Amino acid sequence: MTLSFTKYEGLGNDFVIVTLAADALEPATAARICDRHLGVGADGVLVVAPPVDGGDARMVVLNADGSRPEMCGNGLRCVAAHVSAATGRRELVIETDAGKRRCVVDGDEVEIEMGRAVIEGPIELDVAGARLSLARVSMGNPHAITFEPFPTFATDGLAVATHPAFASGTNFEVARVTGPRELEVAVWERGVGPTLACGTGACAVAVEACRTERAPFDAPVTVRLPGGALCITVSRALDVTMRGPARRVFRGELDLGV
Repeated sequence: MTLSFTKYEGLGNDFVIVTLAADALEPATAARICDRHLGVGADGVLVVAPPVDGGDARMVVLNADGSRPEMCGNGLRCVAAHVSAATGRRELVIETDAGKRRCVVDGDEVEIEMGRAVIEGPIELDVAGARLSLARVSMGNPHAITFEPFPTFATDGLAVATHPAFASGTNFEVARVTGPRELEVAVWERGVGPTLACGTGACAVAVEACRTERAPFDAPVTVRLPGGALCITVSRALDVTMRGPARRVFRGELDLGV
């Protein structure tokens, strides 16, 4: 079987986009595609499927380990850019497992109405011999955020992301304030590991920063990730807008050998 694909990236968070039925791709196949030595290499596979609820397209996300998260902000920007290039439409509604998301494609950037954040409350965990205080915020997918130093992030991020306290695991963000409207974030993505960027993670951190008066509501906040910066605006009602780049890297075909 030969699979046609397009490779996209958003701030270095990279994806393989395929056009298939929503449930046509097996998790093990997605993991093979994402393998950086034996496949194309990616943080995830984005399936662009026919819409089922009045949108322009449906997005299904499969992580590098084959797991299926509810939402992916950087991936959604890439899908919006991909669908826009194919249809010529700048304003789109993309269906996701977390609901519909309105997107506007503006050249190499995409602005997305990310929906309303849900505050799920604080939690404390014992990790690497220390007590870690986390804020939990859902952007349609789960995030656990700390503004405290976490020097063992590279080795112990997985312990947080897969902690038994989180029934389905969590994305984990370590954040710090670097200016009046600037944040710096490192991300451990559930089912992937450390990534150069995470759109929903940037949104969740911005929400928590606004709630705790580290950043202002109703004003653009720059969230800097290892791969670059996103612009996030959080309303007092916790509705979130994200703006950032999405870039097509190349097209190709992959021989799946079946």
